[in-house]
Amino acid sequence: MENLDALLDKIRSEGVDTAKREAAEIVAKAKDEAAKIVTKAKDEAAAETARAKADAERFAAGAEATIRQAARDVLLKLGQDVSALLKRTLGGAVDETLAKDDVVGKLAEEAVAAYLKTGEATVVCAPGLAEALKARLAKRGTVTVVTDAQMGTGFKVRLDGGRVEHDFSGEAVREALAALLRPQLAKLLGE
Repeated sequence: MENLDALLDKIRSEGVDTAKREAAEIVAKAKDEAAKIVTKAKDEAAAETARAKADAERFAAGAEATIRQAARDVLLKLGQDVSALLKRTLGGAVDETLAKDDVVGKLAEEAVAAYLKTGEATVVCAPGLAEALKARLAKRGTVTVVTDAQMGTGFKVRLDGGRVEHDFSGEAVREALAALLRPQLAKLLGE
């Protein structure tokens, strides 16, 4: 029986040793797998973090570009609105001034004197200004005053058979004044 007990102890001992070895192998494999899973998770997390950071940087750059464009658009629109207001304001003052017979008569007389050295000139004006200009320019026998219902305010001087024209209409004066004031306006708006 001692042999049997010794044999059973030996079988038990070998079974326990085998179970311990197998358990150690299973634990080692589990630790190895766990380390691989942790490494893979860290790599995936780092890649996802890098993608998120790149996306955030692209979004921030896009938002900044959009804000810059919006600021430019606002300044451009403000400049256009102020320019339009300036033209309207100038337009009223210019038209009011160029609708006065005495002012237009004097301007036309000075313009004709400056342009007319020899030859003839034609002054084109609105029908309401024709009589005043004819009276004012009568002493210059080579000046013809014609009317144009579309003329508005001011006048035009045509020389050399109509091939040369100098425009003193309200619209032309407004445009010239607005063109002179736009650079200063642009400076004020920071363009």
